[in-house]
Amino acid sequence: MSEITVPDLSLVVLIGVTGSGKSTFARRHFLPTQVVSSDACRGMVADDENDQSATPEAFELLHYIAGKRLAAGRLTVVDATNVHKEARRQLVRLAREHDVLPVAIVLDLPERVCAERNATRADRAGMPKHVIPRQRGELRRSLRGLEREGFRHIHVLRCEEEVAAATVRPVRRFNDLKDRTGPFDLIGDVHGCRAELETLLTERLGWVISRDEAGRAVGASHPEGRTAVFVGDLVDRGPDSPGVLRLVMGMVADGTALCVSGNHENKLARHLRGRVVRMTHGLAETVEQLEREDAVDREFRGRVREFVDSLISHYLLDGGRLVVSHAGLPEKYHGRTSGRVRSHALYGETTGETDEFGLPVRYPWAEDYRGAAAVVYGHTPVPRASWLNNTLCLDTGCVFGGALTALRWPEREIVDTPAERVWYEPVRPLATEAPGGADGRPLDLGDVAGRRVVTTRHAGRLSVREENAAAALEVMSRFAVDPRLLMYLPPTMAPCATSEEEGYLEHPAEAFAAYRAAGVRDVVCEEKHMGSRAVALVCRDGGTAAKRFGAPEGVRGVVHTRTGRPFFDDAGTAEALLGRLADAVTAAGLWRELDTDWLLVDAEITPWSLKAGGLLREQYAAVGAAAGAAFPGAVAALDAARARGVEVGDLLARQRERVGDAEAFRAAYRRYCWQAGPGLAGVGVAPFQLLAAEGRSLATLPHDAQLGLIDRLVERDPELLRPTGRLLVDTCDEASVAAGVRWWLTLTGAGGEGMVVKPRAAYVRGEDGRLAQPGIKCRGREYLRIIYGPEYTRPEHLSRLRARHLGHKRSLALREYALGLEALDRLAEGEPLWRVHEAVFAVLALESEPVDPRL
Repeated sequence: MSEITVPDLSLVVLIGVTGSGKSTFARRHFLPTQVVSSDACRGMVADDENDQSATPEAFELLHYIAGKRLAAGRLTVVDATNVHKEARRQLVRLAREHDVLPVAIVLDLPERVCAERNATRADRAGMPKHVIPRQRGELRRSLRGLEREGFRHIHVLRCEEEVAAATVRPVRRFNDLKDRTGPFDLIGDVHGCRAELETLLTERLGWVISRDEAGRAVGASHPEGRTAVFVGDLVDRGPDSPGVLRLVMGMVADGTALCVSGNHENKLARHLRGRVVRMTHGLAETVEQLEREDAVDREFRGRVREFVDSLISHYLLDGGRLVVSHAGLPEKYHGRTSGRVRSHALYGETTGETDEFGLPVRYPWAEDYRGAAAVVYGHTPVPRASWLNNTLCLDTGCVFGGALTALRWPEREIVDTPAERVWYEPVRPLATEAPGGADGRPLDLGDVAGRRVVTTRHAGRLSVREENAAAALEVMSRFAVDPRLLMYLPPTMAPCATSEEEGYLEHPAEAFAAYRAAGVRDVVCEEKHMGSRAVALVCRDGGTAAKRFGAPEGVRGVVHTRTGRPFFDDAGTAEALLGRLADAVTAAGLWRELDTDWLLVDAEITPWSLKAGGLLREQYAAVGAAAGAAFPGAVAALDAARARGVEVGDLLARQRERVGDAEAFRAAYRRYCWQAGPGLAGVGVAPFQLLAAEGRSLATLPHDAQLGLIDRLVERDPELLRPTGRLLVDTCDEASVAAGVRWWLTLTGAGGEGMVVKPRAAYVRGEDGRLAQPGIKCRGREYLRIIYGPEYTRPEHLSRLRARHLGHKRSLALREYALGLEALDRLAEGEPLWRVHEAVFAVLALESEPVDPRL
């Protein structure tokens, strides 16, 4: 029995004359979905697998399907004769385009066997006799040249017995170590700095170094079983490249470390193989150090040659969540095997330009990276290691006097140890900024345009329609605040279920019942401030926003509406408010307590008229004025008619009720309107939730704890900041529920808008495992006149309004809530702005879904 091994990601090309058994071989050894057959493609385009006139179209389809499979990273088998060199050339080119290895499996069976098989097939009855001899002649002439054509694995089966005995085994690629889940300690470019490497391993990472009789480090192990991963460039420039090699080679041999090749190892390998290379960039020093080592250990150079020759370009680790290469690697190259992939992994990509120091300008591939896997690399020194689009450069220029840096994975903790001295003067000074600056990269239209699917950790995959994304993009591109400061948009909120309580459309009993049904016992009722929703990004000082978010120097943050527009038309007013908020945070001691230089705050800003002046004048005041002008005259006319003896009692009573409703309507909206300005005069800010701080999302902090922090802010500036009334309610306790209802009646009876009922724990899943509503609003009877009209309380209108449908609104609220949490999580984890915006834009896009605006 002969075993045929093929890489688990490759293009397998079956080669053989008609009747040699290629299709049977494919069915026996591969999944039906892995095989792309020329006969099947011919049948798809011409309804006849033997229609030779459809061959060009059939092979166009075959190449298209095979290309799509290879692009998706799937083993692909081409079932066609492939005896002609041109047919194989196209397939080899296809494999190279997708950076996979082409594999040839040749079925070189005797001509007699093929002819006998064709004779038994009805669909080949009319095939000319010269076809098989001609094809076999082509095949025999091609066999010796298959390797020159580009096939990296060639297997030839020459008889029926060999075909029957053959087995096919897919083998894992050398770079595929996805089953190695760590934990890992990934270490940046060492460049011969042995002392710093030993310090980093022992003092910062907790490794134990083993030494030989001469006291030299020859291996290391970690008490917690961690694995070290070196990103390459172990050698050159530094004082002890042999010492670094001895230690790393020992660790790799013991199974406690992995190492990818760097460009310096690649150059050293060529030198050790006797190739002529330029002795520059520290190679001369390394060769000199190795020559001195020969006097002590003459076999050491040979072991080094074997080691550097064995290094591969990159590794896939931890289930594919981590990729390690020396110079970084775009997603399309992950797990691929080609010269192009190796070149990028070793040297990166350049723009073709040179800088003022005569060095090539690197193409900023990390700025365009969108992959799910984290890519950790080195090669180009940076002053400090910082995440950029889920990529991390660990080369912090140790040999140039910087530091030797490591990443603990999966903890994502960055640790380093400073260089003992400048060992090698750099041609180009270390940069003063990390790649991409504070934000990482320019925002890209492609990140938010078109149909989107956003993967969230709280509600799975959420889709955004293309037309809704276009609406969000219109708002953001024309009206939004500086996108570098736009981190969050608040979700919509569903009202409580319709109440059957006489005279009420909404009643707290329904909100309490909803949470009780979801298994949520402890809730907090929060006073609803009738103002305009606002989100404030508050920075400790003018430098924080520039350093952390890439905003212009001196900006203290931003205050924006729930759709991302500037809250204040006057930038000076916004700056004054942010300054007052920052001072309150300072006075309350929250900067230090939360270990942050910025806070994201959710709030209501009053009066309502401050932001809704146009709406008030054009809609509510207009209705009130029209009623005030029409109804008194109508009542007077009816009074006069009744005085003359006309029976108008019912009509007059109805008109007087309408007068009362109109007066109640005017009183309802006037409660929330007063003169404000200039500046912050008359303005109130009612913060009710701290959303995020540096390195931490606060959105899941229990609401009573949240309000405790808010109270401390309010105490520091009671002139500007407004407290939020609250009441804790046990939804399973009738007395507690009754107290909650009374509290709401008192609140709304005094002119309040209503309240929001929230789970006390903030983030809650119901008994069915689904997210519970983050809040249910319950608006007051009089306030709802503004929403549903002056006469909505009349029985005939209430009965109609009670038929309102809340399902879509509730779904929208949960989806937007999950997206908001995702945006905050990504912000807290330091993900790039485009990743945060992916979730933020989705919230705004969902807001354009058609839903009853009165809800």
